[in-house]
Amino acid sequence: MITFDENKQVFHLKNEQISYLIQIEEEGYLAHLYYGQALSDYSGHYQFLRSNRSFSPNPAGATARSYSIDTLMLEYPGYGYGDFREPAFNLKLANGSRVTDFRYDRYEILAGKPKLTGLPSTYVKEEKEAETLHIYLKDPVAQLTLRLSYTIYADYSAIIRSTKISNESTTTVEVNQLASQCLDFPNRALDVIHLNGTWAKERQMTREKIEIGTRVFDSKRGSSSHQQNPFVALVEPTTTEFQGEAYGICLVYSGNHETVIQKDAFLQTRVVTGINSFNFGWQLLPGAAFETPEVVSVYSATGLNTMSQTYHDLFNQRLVRGKYQLQERPTLINNWEATYFNFNDEKIYGIVDQAKALGIEMFVLDDGWFGVRDDDNRSLGDWFEYEGKLAKGLAGLADYVHQQGMKFGLWFEPEMISANSELYRQHPEWVLATPNRGKSVSRNQYVLDFSRADVRENIYQQMTAILDRVPIDYIKWDMNRNMTEVYSLLLDPAMQGEVSHRYMLGLYEFLEKLTQNYPEILFESCSGGGGRFDAGFLHYMPQAWTSDNTDAISRLKIQHGTSMVYPISSIGAHVSAVPNHQTNRQTSLAIRGNVAMSGVFGYELDLTQLTADEKAEIKEQVQFYKQHRQLLQFGTFIRLQSPYESNDVAWMFVSKDQKEAMAFYFRPLADAAAPFVTLKLAGLKTDGIYQWNDQQITGSELMHLGLYVDDSLHGDYATQRFYFKEV
Repeated sequence: MITFDENKQVFHLKNEQISYLIQIEEEGYLAHLYYGQALSDYSGHYQFLRSNRSFSPNPAGATARSYSIDTLMLEYPGYGYGDFREPAFNLKLANGSRVTDFRYDRYEILAGKPKLTGLPSTYVKEEKEAETLHIYLKDPVAQLTLRLSYTIYADYSAIIRSTKISNESTTTVEVNQLASQCLDFPNRALDVIHLNGTWAKERQMTREKIEIGTRVFDSKRGSSSHQQNPFVALVEPTTTEFQGEAYGICLVYSGNHETVIQKDAFLQTRVVTGINSFNFGWQLLPGAAFETPEVVSVYSATGLNTMSQTYHDLFNQRLVRGKYQLQERPTLINNWEATYFNFNDEKIYGIVDQAKALGIEMFVLDDGWFGVRDDDNRSLGDWFEYEGKLAKGLAGLADYVHQQGMKFGLWFEPEMISANSELYRQHPEWVLATPNRGKSVSRNQYVLDFSRADVRENIYQQMTAILDRVPIDYIKWDMNRNMTEVYSLLLDPAMQGEVSHRYMLGLYEFLEKLTQNYPEILFESCSGGGGRFDAGFLHYMPQAWTSDNTDAISRLKIQHGTSMVYPISSIGAHVSAVPNHQTNRQTSLAIRGNVAMSGVFGYELDLTQLTADEKAEIKEQVQFYKQHRQLLQFGTFIRLQSPYESNDVAWMFVSKDQKEAMAFYFRPLADAAAPFVTLKLAGLKTDGIYQWNDQQITGSELMHLGLYVDDSLHGDYATQRFYFKEV
């Protein structure tokens, strides 16, 4: 899959779907040639044109004024020696200089994919399924080596990249930026798609034309954030869900991140992705190395759906791990919106009894079970039971839930601490805080300094004391504020630029230990809903709470945007009460159910307050979802009609063998004298014959002719569900 042509000085990474070409240019600079559809071969004809651009300097040693790295498409550019565009790295040497000059030194090709040190990453199960290229660039003056890593799988249209810098000098180097990937595009029109938002409005899809200038998509909040997901896609202006080229770029990281997109005067576009360089400063000691998170770059020649499906399959098969990697996830009831902090035995056991009667498979006890937690002003950090709140405690509740044939889940927020807590009174120095200044609060809580081993060990011991005593099947891991006063008392002042990343490394170490030692527990990540829904967390927790906003209409855009990159089996989706607690909107159980079924299905309401008709409908929903759970959680997901383009929204699921399919249609707003709506499906066998209700229809008809949405649907928030099975 990876070859090097000594004569052409070209590396070719190739499988049946893609090619990626890198050339060693004059004076040892690494040039980017091509990334796109697979090439049968490369003749060497596509040499970057030489042109004497005004004010573009020539590198030391160059013999022609027409050769400048200021215009060359580069694989990993720096700054200060001739390229004035956005750099991929920024290093401060011991003499105060920031000028480095890395040139090609050597390469190696490895079978399989080496692990990253202390970071989540994609992996291989057998060495033969992937190959990895390491290209080494050296700066002999600074005595630094850059290692650029590229992995290509045989079966995925993806390139996985990361970077490592090694200090072979006798002095400390400060790393202020080290991107995981740079990607240069030649003169072509491109749009960027990014996922932005805020709490309760996560991953809203925005598409913009890339104009001349620089655009930054980032998070400085200490997490991947509600506001800007660490994913972008560059697409042709004509790219749709089903046609056109798309380049997805997803950083496998849960902390501060940035993607910088720059289009220069010659209409070349550069994309640099990695840890956010803002306030970043890593002290690279002599003999030490620093490794970046990886970027998963996916190419599609046939539109956005294909790009998303590649991400879904790759992440499910080679990023998610453990018992629940490809296992069907249970339906659940979470008590949060039913009770908030105000619960007792009667309320909780009543919900459990109703859940059993309705066929729900797991009960999750949310916030309020620990310390003296009756509101959000206290007790975070005190992970011992709230004595007396439940008469028989957690163990008694867990036993009762298990006796009903259900699983038991529990909520934690391990990274946070309340000022009003036993732990804070004992260890106020354990929070992120700057010396001699006040501490800002959010939700009446502070952030524990997870860069500290003593903090991690204390929280680990508290959590495992519960886990070793109470039979727990599921943990919801929450994180409900952004980081401020990012300072660690254990680190030297010169190392404070490392705190955010050291926090993430500490958190990843904690998660690795916890998930490996408790492999039977299903973990779900959460951060005020979707504030840390990223590929980094998927390596440890196979699903995430997608948003605190459970309103079905809001969820159409949230789940649509999330599906651009993250698999459906990771998208937690619950039916909640109406009027909805976030939007005050009143919607039917039917549309709430159909939206939530388009993810990992559950409920978040008071089952004891439902009418007999509502209980009957929920029982039918649960039974239907269980029957089709494999299709809905792990089938191929296809977006049909976008909530951004019309009032008609539709998506569908197709089994891997194309024998089953299910489509969902949603119409948020009613319209008088509305036109008829034709729904065209996708992903079916062209010559397959599918049963739909009492009709048998060929796949080609369903995909090209389509079918009418029921014109008897009435009122706002209407929905229809279609199920097809090959006969």
